[in-house]
Amino acid sequence: MTEPADARPLLLTGAAGALGRMLAGKLARPDRPLVLSDIIEPAYDLPENTRFIAADLADRAAVIRLGADFSAVLHFGAASTERDFEDILGPNILGPHHIFDLARASRARVIFASSNHAIGFHRRGEMLDEDCDLRPDGYYGLSKAYGELLARLYWDKHGLESLSIRIGSCIERPTDIRHLSTWQSYGDLVRLVEAGLSTAALGCRIAWGVSANARSWWVRHDEAMGGAPLDDAEPYADAVVPGAAETDEVSARYQGGTFCASGYDRAEFGPEEVFGWRTAARRS
Repeated sequence: MTEPADARPLLLTGAAGALGRMLAGKLARPDRPLVLSDIIEPAYDLPENTRFIAADLADRAAVIRLGADFSAVLHFGAASTERDFEDILGPNILGPHHIFDLARASRARVIFASSNHAIGFHRRGEMLDEDCDLRPDGYYGLSKAYGELLARLYWDKHGLESLSIRIGSCIERPTDIRHLSTWQSYGDLVRLVEAGLSTAALGCRIAWGVSANARSWWVRHDEAMGGAPLDDAEPYADAVVPGAAETDEVSARYQGGTFCASGYDRAEFGPEEVFGWRTAARRS
């Protein structure tokens, strides 16, 4: 079931990035104007029916100047790699707060680009539902877990609808072994975004940003929303090679790969169960 069309424009943050560029080209259409934003101007020709406004996500005033009359906000703007906390703080912590406030003022839903790195310290091969424990594998993953919790707060307190997409490895094609589990094709991401934009009564949802990979670690429960993936990484299996995520025992152990190994200094692997009381309860 879909909602009636809303003629107000969409806002896409992170428009200068790889996924922003791809989404700008796929989402812009004559009956749906698109406002693009990033801290720098995109290095590509803007699609028809789009316009660009520069904004630093960490600057609340700059975000407010983007306007408050959008039908939906696609929040893909962020520092996209593991960095020092100080470098994550502005775009990835302050930024989502400013964006959710803008969406609230616009009475708009949010499509939030979360990440598998919000749950990266789960073991490879462990099958996860969307409501699995958050186990971020670094400051980047921590910021994405924060964004998901921010979405929940704004739903519970303000009724703001959102879809948090835990993107795996959204690239043109899989290139290493880990991608056979985590890959999301561009087409499958677009289909999921479109479902989040059009479904009625979106509520506050989390969806795995992953294609229908035979080796996926993630179990989807959002069939009613639509946007089911159509692609599979398996046809690329013979062409992929062991990547950086297979070259050390920490990266090879956990779903987050090399993000888990960055700064890792435990003398031994931690227990699988984060919360000790769960283990004790199961034994009693």
